[in-house]
Amino acid sequence: MTINDIQDKKFCTSCGHPLIRKEWEGRNRLFCERCNAPFYENPIPAACVIAVDSVGRLLLVRRSVEPKRGLWCLPGGYMELGEAPEETALRELREETGLLGRIDRLLDADSNPSRIYHTVALVCYLVSDFHGELAPGDDADDAGFFSPEALPELAFSSHRKFIQRFFGQS
Repeated sequence: MTINDIQDKKFCTSCGHPLIRKEWEGRNRLFCERCNAPFYENPIPAACVIAVDSVGRLLLVRRSVEPKRGLWCLPGGYMELGEAPEETALRELREETGLLGRIDRLLDADSNPSRIYHTVALVCYLVSDFHGELAPGDDADDAGFFSPEALPELAFSSHRKFIQRFFGQS
């Protein structure tokens, strides 16, 4: 996927003037000639969690929305304005599984291509001391614990990498 696969923004968010494409800082960028400024396009930040139960099974949720509806993934989602990545991870855990938890540590970071946002920058946290009644919610229609050797089809390559790294697989 390239930047040209995503439909360009049409107007400057500061002044409303039509944007053009031009070389700026060594890249072909959207640019506002009225503001004399580039329109920077950045990855969308997201966070997810790895939670493992007392017998070593991994918590996953099944997506009820596109993209990748019906496939499984780690609990997670997009950061909201004013929210720290850790807060995002714990909010998404609660919204998608009904569980409350505590961040143990940052595990990894990666990026995923997105048809909507071009690139999603993703951080993954290990959650420990989670509790509550497991119940899918928000954009998940199922949630469950799976043996690392018998995982269902995963929606996102970055989640697969996080899981493989966590469990020490290549």
